[in-house]
Amino acid sequence: MVKNQTAVITTLGALTAIGSLSIDMYLPGFPSIARDLHVDIAHVALSLTSFFVGISAGQLFFGPIIERYGRRIPLIAGLAVYLLASFGCSLTSSVNALIVLRFFQALGGCSGMVISRTMVRDIFPISDTAKIFSMLMLIMGVAPIVAPTLGGFLAEAWGWRYIFFLLTFIAALLLAATIRFLPESKGGDPDVRLYPAAVLNRFYVVLKQPLFFTYAIVSGFASAGMFAYISGSPFVFMTLFKVSDTQYGWIFGMNAAGLILASQINRLLLKRRTSRDIVVVAATLQCLSGIVLFLGTAAGFIGSVPTFVLIFIYLMMQGFAFPNSTALSLEPFEQNAGIASALAGSLQMVIAAAASAAVSYLHNGTAIPMAALIAICSGISYSCLLAGRALIRKRLERQPALES
Repeated sequence: MVKNQTAVITTLGALTAIGSLSIDMYLPGFPSIARDLHVDIAHVALSLTSFFVGISAGQLFFGPIIERYGRRIPLIAGLAVYLLASFGCSLTSSVNALIVLRFFQALGGCSGMVISRTMVRDIFPISDTAKIFSMLMLIMGVAPIVAPTLGGFLAEAWGWRYIFFLLTFIAALLLAATIRFLPESKGGDPDVRLYPAAVLNRFYVVLKQPLFFTYAIVSGFASAGMFAYISGSPFVFMTLFKVSDTQYGWIFGMNAAGLILASQINRLLLKRRTSRDIVVVAATLQCLSGIVLFLGTAAGFIGSVPTFVLIFIYLMMQGFAFPNSTALSLEPFEQNAGIASALAGSLQMVIAAAASAAVSYLHNGTAIPMAALIAICSGISYSCLLAGRALIRKRLERQPALES
């Protein structure tokens, strides 16, 4: 039994939320950052791009590192980098410096994202990992609700620099909690080599496992649909459907609340159903809601309420899909859990960033780009789930002793 289990789970949950906090909290400060640094918003947006690059590449960096040196030391080092980069962002007077610092902020922060997932796999029995990931979502899900409002308030009341002061303070709290509560869940392995060929071979070993590849892809594309919503919904609801800022805040909050609620219902469902069963139902409903949303939007016969309801269904199903698919993707790996966590996280962020960028690139003054990306992502997720399950069954038929 893990000592201070509540403190451990709370700390792990906060570490998983660090990426969302770092993105959502500073978005409302874009206009004031642009004014203060004497650039346009497009230049400020490059700091978001650099963050996505850092958080995607950084996870691949930390995967082999934590296999070689254990979990705690790389996590503490990563949080220290995040803290220093956040503080640097608060003091910068150049948009180019902000872009570089945001890269290092992401590089340090992604240590928490990778290692928190890995520690769940290390510390808790396989039968409990989906439940633990559901508990982490209770904490992680609060970030997109609170962060934009808090960031907007700080930018308006005291200036955008206080957003990064707050992120620095949060990093200090996470660093202290990590040192105080998180055990070394798995020591370093001196046999792990960090030469490029050896690292690539470990990535290949993970990638060729059908269970990992199937559920990592399912999770990645399902999450990408959520990012398409985050990217496109401000324009769709506030510009097209003419809802007020306050009303949009309620819409955003209710969707996030639905995701959190589903993740907690998932814990109860796992007493009667397997993660595999739950993922199938969740992916099916996500695909159906995405297709109906796109067809209705393209035909022009759905308004704000049906759009909200369909997106609510999609995001609520994400509360079931994410914890179970994450647990299943890590299930085969007692060894290489860090590599698997890194690959899954990096894959998810790359697909999510691409979906978010596609919504912006395809912007045509309608809700079609957002609806289309949600439908495409959910369709790919569902198709990969069916194909992957068939591949796993064939593998089991050829090798009956192999555990799925």
